[in-house]
Amino acid sequence: MRTGVWLVGARGSVATTSIVGALALRAGLADPTGCVTELPELRGPALPAFSDLVFGGHDLVCTPLTKRAESLADAQVVPARLVAALTDRLAAVENDLRPAPTGGSQAERADALIRELTAFRERHALERLVVVNVSATEPIATPHPAHADLDALRAALAGPDEVLPSSSLAAYAAFTAGAAYVDFTPSTGARLPALADLAARHGLPYAGHDGKTGETLVKSVLAPMFAMRNLAVRSWSGVNLLGGGDGATLAEPAANAAKVESKQRVLGETLGYVPQGHTRIEYVEDLGDFKTAWDLVTFAGFLGTRMRMEFTWHGCDSALAAPLVLDLARLTAAAHATGHSGPLADLAFFFKDPLGAPTHSLAEQWARLRDFARRLHTGGADGPRG
Repeated sequence: MRTGVWLVGARGSVATTSIVGALALRAGLADPTGCVTELPELRGPALPAFSDLVFGGHDLVCTPLTKRAESLADAQVVPARLVAALTDRLAAVENDLRPAPTGGSQAERADALIRELTAFRERHALERLVVVNVSATEPIATPHPAHADLDALRAALAGPDEVLPSSSLAAYAAFTAGAAYVDFTPSTGARLPALADLAARHGLPYAGHDGKTGETLVKSVLAPMFAMRNLAVRSWSGVNLLGGGDGATLAEPAANAAKVESKQRVLGETLGYVPQGHTRIEYVEDLGDFKTAWDLVTFAGFLGTRMRMEFTWHGCDSALAAPLVLDLARLTAAAHATGHSGPLADLAFFFKDPLGAPTHSLAEQWARLRDFARRLHTGGADGPRG
């Protein structure tokens, strides 16, 4: 199944690492370590092969993709040998990267993006197209009356006001162009009633939000442990230090607040209560594309005995996120092909703040994902589930 993957923020670290990784897998130069869809429990005929993925996208910056890949190699995010071996292939992808639409009304910008998506689909004879948002985190969106009604939204987009945040405008364009949508960021994306209506009218699936790659991944394993052992978590505090473009974006208070809200939700919804403590995110330029998280958990056991736990997570966010971007593109394309539409709650395994998810426990999310993959490979015999 020839599948287009249109990346919003296509020249960023996560997008570039995703493209390098997919090209390396296609050329047999790397193993699919980190790709969940290559595990025996998920692998199967419904998923497009890595060789079937065609990449395009748009970004506000214009740095050539090969230069972005070389800078990531210098930062030890991707192997330099792969970038050198894939130079021609990266240059070919460059032909399908576009400047982000600017100027004019939001309706005009959306129309420009719809034309790009349509041309991309036709140029490569794509059977499916998935738009994946890996751009910078946005502030929490200001509510607007048009967010609740599709007809009102279309009228408002033609006016002079900025009705939608960029992530939601990308979702609007994706759905209008007949493409599925995945938001790997905590931005608003498709989380608006009018956009849910638009997706439903076109029979399109969508997924999000905020890829779960580090500290929150660990929380989603540990919090259920405390709950199942009936241990009382009294406080849970974390400090996240990160550099790179994401860290610079999160140095802005509004974007920082959106990210923190996404990271904290797992505790309240898993434990059934919110312990004391906060998560703090700080930008440390010297860390580059790597990040460190330190967490302190205090808890009480039998007879009120006080105890504590500490853990440190040090990882490369782009290298952790990129295989998940490929997984999500493959799964979402397969879901579209088998008739699924609406929010894909069974993809909660991949997200900090998943759409429509009944649980934040990683083990339970894994079981739902495994069942979802089985249904995809058997032709969706159990019927679509939103």
